[in-house]
Amino acid sequence: MKIKGIYVIAATSALALVFALNVLQVDVGAPNRGDDGTMAMAPLSLGNPATAATLLTRRPMRPIDARAPEALPAVYSQRIEVGKGDTLADLLHGAGIDRTEAHYAIKALSEYVNPRRIRRGQDVTLTFESAPISVDKRSPNRDTFIGLAIEPDYKTEVHVARTPDGTFRAEQRAKTLKHTSTRAEGTINSSLYVAGRDAGVPAVVIARLIRLLSWDVDFQRDIRSGDQFEVMYERVSDKNGKALYNGAVTFAALTLSGERITVYRYQMPDGSIEYYDQDGKASRKALMRTPIDGARMSSTFGARKHPILGYTRMHKGVDFAAPSGTPIYAAGNGTVAYAGRHGGYGNYLKIRHNGTYETAYAHLKGFARGVRAGNRVEQGQVIGYVGTTGRSTGPHLHYEVLLSGKQVNPLRIRMPSGRALSGKELQQFQAYRAKQDRLYASLKNTEVAAAAD
Repeated sequence: MKIKGIYVIAATSALALVFALNVLQVDVGAPNRGDDGTMAMAPLSLGNPATAATLLTRRPMRPIDARAPEALPAVYSQRIEVGKGDTLADLLHGAGIDRTEAHYAIKALSEYVNPRRIRRGQDVTLTFESAPISVDKRSPNRDTFIGLAIEPDYKTEVHVARTPDGTFRAEQRAKTLKHTSTRAEGTINSSLYVAGRDAGVPAVVIARLIRLLSWDVDFQRDIRSGDQFEVMYERVSDKNGKALYNGAVTFAALTLSGERITVYRYQMPDGSIEYYDQDGKASRKALMRTPIDGARMSSTFGARKHPILGYTRMHKGVDFAAPSGTPIYAAGNGTVAYAGRHGGYGNYLKIRHNGTYETAYAHLKGFARGVRAGNRVEQGQVIGYVGTTGRSTGPHLHYEVLLSGKQVNPLRIRMPSGRALSGKELQQFQAYRAKQDRLYASLKNTEVAAAAD
């Protein structure tokens, strides 16, 4: 357990306020030393009872002042960091809280937070009300524990407070988060990933950018040196300005051999969110060309010499080499038509998307939970994992697209398009697109600014 600091929320007497200000200048965990090697706890001296208390206890005792026995109480808080092996009960007891009170406070907290899952490094804020100053130094009054606060994740905080009848009640609150927009752009010399990294774009944002544009771009064949990228994405911080995470990509563009491809994140009136190009056509197609991330294309569609059989035969799919266990995604919405062993294909999965299109996935290490014949799957859902079952020389995904029952080249076929906006919906989108274009233009490269509403 590490005490990170004590701060006064409200002080209703001059004495309590002075004491609070003094405490703020004391580092409980690492006191300063003067050049002569002696303790130098300026502006307080070791002879001050308040200073001594901060060195000897987990939370400060109020200084004794016989001249002010009727001083009104003050409320102060103490922040403690969870250490290795700490339990919440131990933390509260170590801070001087009665075990019975600690038990009921934790019981109230457990309505929203599992107390067994507090993490090392997590902060717990304890709040106390100072007792009136006692004139009897031998029996000082005990401060009252009135609540605690904990942040189980970046979005919420849970407060436990003592009620007038002495019990404890918990309340969960949504944290105030600030969404800001940042812009980045650059020239691609080797790959989009490297160009994005060199422009300061976080790796997770680069991955999202690639996935968004992969409906229209083959990143192994379409990218040329000198092509350019643009991206605008959200950064999310708390009310104190501390960065929490990188949010959604709100705009992206690739200029490939002079042709510009754009996508905009857009929320429909019904709350659904989709990405559309500048003409209001959904960037998401009915089927994915490459239902796997970070894989290398190891064999294309067409005639080839089979690596095991040794003679030339038609290769009716595309192979993607990837480490064993790499997740495989459903290329589109549909129903599982088959999931099981299938000759040289090994573990084989076929999905029927409509009356025209099917996709197949072979050599899988295994299937994801719940993926079996007759079950529905959604585009992007994990359906299995890369393996090397059947006739295979190494871990890879063999991926097929079937049009009316016949295998076709997944890289050449014109994938069925997604939704296209029209009428009033298109007008609303075009107005939003213009607003986003103005926001992007107003930002300097890598500059963070307030996001548009």
